[in-house]
Amino acid sequence: MSVYIENEYKEPLPEQYALIVNDVIRASLEFIQCPYECEINVLFTDDAGICEMNKTYRGIDAPTDVLSFPMLDYLKPAEFNEFEQHPEAYFNQDTGELMLGDIVLNVNRIIQQAQAYGHTQKRELAFLVAHSMLHLAGYDHINDIERLQMEQLQEEILKMKGYTRDHEEE
Repeated sequence: MSVYIENEYKEPLPEQYALIVNDVIRASLEFIQCPYECEINVLFTDDAGICEMNKTYRGIDAPTDVLSFPMLDYLKPAEFNEFEQHPEAYFNQDTGELMLGDIVLNVNRIIQQAQAYGHTQKRELAFLVAHSMLHLAGYDHINDIERLQMEQLQEEILKMKGYTRDHEEE
């Protein structure tokens, strides 16, 4: 698994951020039973940076907490067998890893939402990464049924790794 983390945020990130990102990505891949080694790019930015991306790619002129840019189009969420038919399109030719996509995280929102929801930044970051990883695996929340399914899967991933509100440490 290759996770490439880039920081465009105005300050250095806490050391634990990279550990949490890697931990939750690994847990998510295990949970969805991805049979391949994967490549994921993660960018940390601020309100202005994510607002610009949100406007450019989604036509929404507002900041958000996380953006997900999947590289794959799934017939069904987390169904990976179809990608072997065209490895040149889906796998990094140098590493052989399945290229899942990009995650963009807004540090301003991680801080604000952790405070607003009464939990730690660690829990908020883990939640956003799990959420985004499900998007990279083809899940969405366009309707209530999909939203409820994603919420359940996110919580199961977080519970697997102990990123729950009742077991938190800063």
